[in-house]
Amino acid sequence: MDRIPALLVHPDPAVRTALRARLAEADFIRVLGEAVDAYEASELLRAIPYGLLFCGVDLPGEVGGFELAEALCAAKRQPGLIFIAADEAKAFRAFELGAADYLLWPFSPQRFAQTLERLSRYKPAFREAPPAQWRPAGMAATAGDEDGEAEETVLLPLEGEEEDRFLSALRQAWDMGHDRPVDIEKLPITQDGLTILLPYTQILFIEAYEDYSFVHTAGQKLLTSYRLKNLEERLRPHRFFRVHRKYLVNLDQVTEIATLPGGNFMLRTAGKTRIELPIGRRRIGELKQILGL
Repeated sequence: MDRIPALLVHPDPAVRTALRARLAEADFIRVLGEAVDAYEASELLRAIPYGLLFCGVDLPGEVGGFELAEALCAAKRQPGLIFIAADEAKAFRAFELGAADYLLWPFSPQRFAQTLERLSRYKPAFREAPPAQWRPAGMAATAGDEDGEAEETVLLPLEGEEEDRFLSALRQAWDMGHDRPVDIEKLPITQDGLTILLPYTQILFIEAYEDYSFVHTAGQKLLTSYRLKNLEERLRPHRFFRVHRKYLVNLDQVTEIATLPGGNFMLRTAGKTRIELPIGRRRIGELKQILGL
């Protein structure tokens, strides 16, 4: 019988071990990867068509479990979501995201059995993978365990191209020396205890404010804890340009470049209210080159 490939995402190895043990009892689920944070998970999700995502609510780094799930909303077929949390405080948000279940850790065998029963009812909606092929122990180069028994090797039915993508994703996800920003093309901004994900396309410009910054949209001005330098590094690949030491602008929102007396320049951005921003003299040459002027 075909099984649903599952990805486990949690920073605590004890949680992942418990999940693996319980899922091994399910005849319709196959664990095909683990990750400790959103970066590792996103690398694996790009390469493997997972049908289920068991994900911790609180993950290391800027992107948590909910933000990772929201980033998957644009996918044609989203994996089924099962969140793992320490308390019930965020259960409502989890089910707003369409979660199949919300598990409290530590979970009992009886409670996890309910999760499996619920997933079995949803099974036709999840992507399935061909069953694993087991190689007899005598055919594999194995080492004996303490009882002298040889280990068995599971063979994943992946085509050459799929295998290359899978191995490449694993190398990137588990390269501890790799620079690990997670870019979901949305900027997490916390306001009054609530984290919103602001799409880059909605940002007009960003203004430096001491060690913080204001993010300006067509109708909002949001204070964030990011420094402008850090945002410049994150957003530059997405057509944002540092026009001034105080301003980072979304070039897709620029409608005009005006020449002012004294050799100064000004940008005008889109929107009902026209916003004008100064361009530093040292930056005008690079900006013209980017715009092809």
